[in-house]
Amino acid sequence: MYVLFLLFQILGAVILGFGIWILADKTSFIAVLQMSSPSLKTGAYILIGVGALTMLMGFLGCLGAVNEIRCLLGLYFTCLMIILITQVAAGLVIYFQKEMLKEELSHIVKGLIETYNPLNEDERNLQDAWDYVQIQITCCGWTGAKDWEDNKIIINQSMTQYPCSCSNRSEDLEEGRGFCHLDDPVNGTSTSNDWPVHGQGCMDGVEQWLKDNLGVILGVCTGVAVIELLGMILSISLCKNIHSEDYTKVPKS
Repeated sequence: MYVLFLLFQILGAVILGFGIWILADKTSFIAVLQMSSPSLKTGAYILIGVGALTMLMGFLGCLGAVNEIRCLLGLYFTCLMIILITQVAAGLVIYFQKEMLKEELSHIVKGLIETYNPLNEDERNLQDAWDYVQIQITCCGWTGAKDWEDNKIIINQSMTQYPCSCSNRSEDLEEGRGFCHLDDPVNGTSTSNDWPVHGQGCMDGVEQWLKDNLGVILGVCTGVAVIELLGMILSISLCKNIHSEDYTKVPKS
């Protein structure tokens, strides 16, 4: 019985840690999103709040079960129900608004690519995060390398430069950030097709990653929901089994 309450405290710690990781991470695709999108930061704070609340609920549930306190078990059940409903609602919103979210993400990344400047120290963390994404996913741009043709520096260099993190050559990846030069530029006619870069856009790479890990993601979400349902069933069962004291049987002084 108490193992389930302990699981909730562990689950809360995991959710809390995930929210903190989103805010603290500086070297992944999450960093690109959380630095550019206020909604993701808000989501991270919500995760931290939910994680802390889940840990607290696990403690209160255990306390209520040990001391047979109905109000604590009732509070535990109510909070779990609210958390579960919120999670289902959030999942439905993400599912039905996925095209809008995809469009917003596209706008964020393309804006980053257009203003990418390795000499701009103010945007260094954000740009390093995007370079990391392109290297790890082996992709270039959002929809493809052509997105980089809108970069102001590359335009001024007549397309004779390309992002090193996009390159399919190991010597360029050693640099890892900034721009590399074409070995044999074609005067006045160079395009992204002449760059030694990956052909896949990062949008396709991210979608493929989600497809490859969809089973794991759904499994984790289902596992969390099952644990929450078990906690609700257990708390309501304990609450029903706790009998109130019959004070009419207490001898009067």
